[in-house]
This record gives sequence, C-alpha cells and structure tokens, in this order.
Amino acid sequence: MGLGFNYNDHYHPLLLRQLPEGARTALDVGCGTGRFARLLAERGLDTEGVDAHAGAVEQARAAGGGPRYRHADVREWQLPDSHYDFISCIASLHHMPFETLLTLRKALAPGGVLAVLGLYAVRSAADAVWALPGVSLLKADQALGRLRRGTCEPGAQVPLVWPPPLSYAATRTEAARLLPGSTLRRLVFWRYLLVYRAGRDPGGNR
Repeated sequence: MGLGFNYNDHYHPLLLRQLPEGARTALDVGCGTGRFARLLAERGLDTEGVDAHAGAVEQARAAGGGPRYRHADVREWQLPDSHYDFISCIASLHHMPFETLLTLRKALAPGGVLAVLGLYAVRSAADAVWALPGVSLLKADQALGRLRRGTCEPGAQVPLVWPPPLSYAATRTEAARLLPGSTLRRLVFWRYLLVYRAGRDPGGNR
C-alpha cells in the first residue's frame, strides 16, 4: 500500500473500546511490529504479542514499549486456559483456519473479550458498496506514496493472502457456529469487527 494511511491503525481506537473493565492481561495475536500491543501495554495491561513472522517479531522487540513477544504459530503454542482478559487479532485471522477462534476462546478468562479485526472477500453487491471508500482511499494513498517515496516508517514484509478465504456472509455463519453470542459488525476498508465475551449467554449476530 502507499504511505499515507494504515487501514489497521485506523481501527485501533475502536478495538481499545472493547477492553473489558478491569482488564489486566492481554494477548495480541498476529502482533506484527507491535503497534497495537504497545498501546495495550501503555494502558497498564500485562501484554504478550505473538506472530509467526520472525522479522515482525524482531522489529517489535527492537521497539520495546513493554510487551513481551513470541515468535510462534498461535495454533501450536500451548496457550494457558482461561488466562487473558483481552485477546486481539488484527488482520491476521485470514492467515489461519477460522477454527483458530476456538483456541483463542479457550484462552479467555471469565468475562474476557476476544476482538477480531478481520478481512473478508468482496463477493456480493453489498460487499462492493462497502468496498468503495477503501478503493478510493487506496488510489489516493498510492498517488501520495509516489510523491513521498521513502518517508514512511519501515514495516516488516509479511506473506500476502488475498482475497481472504471467507466472504462476509460466510464469516457471519462461522462466527455464529464457533462463538455463540458473538457480534459481527461490517466496517469499511474490507474489514469487520467480531467481538466475543467469555461467559456471555448465546445470542445472535447482527
């Protein structure tokens, strides 16, 4: 992408609003270079970050800021049961089987919150309408990048998975199956917010 706008950073405030009251422990899955993990640590949470990409973890550790980082595949790392008050997963779930949500759910403490900022494939007319703002901004951002080449903060290069394997409709179906009581909210820039609270009574997705 270009240099002027980061689609994931744009949603950091929204994700932070999902923090449960009194949260003390946090895990950022697919932490990348650690930007969001550092925000969690700044709020006083004992924060861990995990990423399967060694270069990203190396950059996260170099940046410091409080979190502890692990280079690992979260599916293979033995997460502690019922431990984390907050688990975030930003633009990473489409790199894994969707059933990885079950592993993350098991690691939530009672009352803990799992917040997933995910990506979906554009496969319907509604998807296309929601994608328009992102397409327009991407074109503008690429033009800006050509003018300001070399001025952005460097980031780790990670494998690209595009399009994501699930449509928004399929994501809704799978989320309801794996995380009863979760909520799903469509966002611009090809993204959605999936929120699940451990111990919450089953309900329906919106």
